[in-house]
Amino acid sequence: MDSPDPDGVLAEQLLRLTRRLHRLQRRQLEPLGITPAQARLLRTVAVCERPPRMADLAQRLEVVPRAVTSLVDGLEEADRVRRVPDPESRRVVRIELTEGGRQALRAMRSARRGAVEEILTPLTAEQRSTLGGLLATLVDSPGLCGETAPPPGVDH
Repeated sequence: MDSPDPDGVLAEQLLRLTRRLHRLQRRQLEPLGITPAQARLLRTVAVCERPPRMADLAQRLEVVPRAVTSLVDGLEEADRVRRVPDPESRRVVRIELTEGGRQALRAMRSARRGAVEEILTPLTAEQRSTLGGLLATLVDSPGLCGETAPPPGVDH
């Protein structure tokens, strides 16, 4: 019998933790009427310096443009985003947050904090700090294509 592969065990633990966090977050987002994909789009729009184009969103979210259109349609119907013309080109449409979108973001942050708190409850403050440092090292290291994580404080 092969001995356990420590990296394989660690990878499985990380996957299980990620799935658990997603389940908890989805459960907390449900009363807000927001799907995880919509939440991700709202967070992405919020961190852009100016309202992004649909194509920019598709690229940042790593989805096909049609998926962004569907997400924006649902968020626009719920008055969380709006389509606005680009001041430099009438053919370009940009997506901006509405006041409803900003309120949803605040509620989402609270839901995320609740989900994380539930997961981190067994850890001491020192363990949380250590985990945060380790995760920052992993998240901030260059990926396969040389991409890096957003700067600290940017909620993605």
